[in-house]
Amino acid sequence: MSVVQLQGVSIVRSGATLLADVNWTVEEDERWVVIGPNGAGKTTMLQILGAQSHPSKGTATILGETLGTVDVFELRPRIGVTSAALADRIPKSERVSDVVVSAAYAVMGRWREDYDELDHARARQLMQQLQVDHLGNRTFGTLSEGERKRVQIARALMTDPELLLLDEPAAGLDLTGREALVTTLADICSDPYAPATVLVTHHVEEIPRGITHALLLKHGRVVAAGPIAETLTGPKMSATFDILLEVSVTDGRWSARAASRAGHRLPARLA
Repeated sequence: MSVVQLQGVSIVRSGATLLADVNWTVEEDERWVVIGPNGAGKTTMLQILGAQSHPSKGTATILGETLGTVDVFELRPRIGVTSAALADRIPKSERVSDVVVSAAYAVMGRWREDYDELDHARARQLMQQLQVDHLGNRTFGTLSEGERKRVQIARALMTDPELLLLDEPAAGLDLTGREALVTTLADICSDPYAPATVLVTHHVEEIPRGITHALLLKHGRVVAAGPIAETLTGPKMSATFDILLEVSVTDGRWSARAASRAGHRLPARLA
């Protein structure tokens, strides 16, 4: 069973086309990065994958269920999500250990839920894996940005999801924080038992090792999609970002920079 299957998916809001005729399939053993400039439709795509939005046209099938014909409140617990919008909903006074374990009930802010020892053991194991176990008694609002990102990922994995969605997980981090998080994400993506993963970014330097496929978006349309080595090429990335780019990969890590070779002219705003 394909984890994600989009067929002719378009989203139109207030007359603006946010996604246009997207066809895309994600299999269980695949780890995808969705990359593109601001306004490309990346976050809109994740809203579809997270069962938070329905397509205006086309068919979106997530974990074997077709949006519009399924109870999304039953589907959403099968999907782990991290995003800035989700982080904003976490009470700043909530203990870190409660932020993670409360995902078992799909709630924000622990109240009177009854968690058993298996829930607590699962939360402790994930916090240790994400290297935040020492923060269990801290409140979420006292954490650094990098620590918050790790706690969110632990929470997203709490229910053992079948699909993991990561919306710009390294945004706002300094170099040390970014590299530490990317290393952790590489461990997750390389784990054969990890869920199918879709990571959104607009910086190729944030792509962890273990990502197998890439989808390039521009103005809501797919520029290219497929195995990462065939997709993250200079010509395809240049077409996506409207700038002549040189793309390289070293030891599984990607980088991109503006080309300045003789015979090539950069756009006027960058020359």
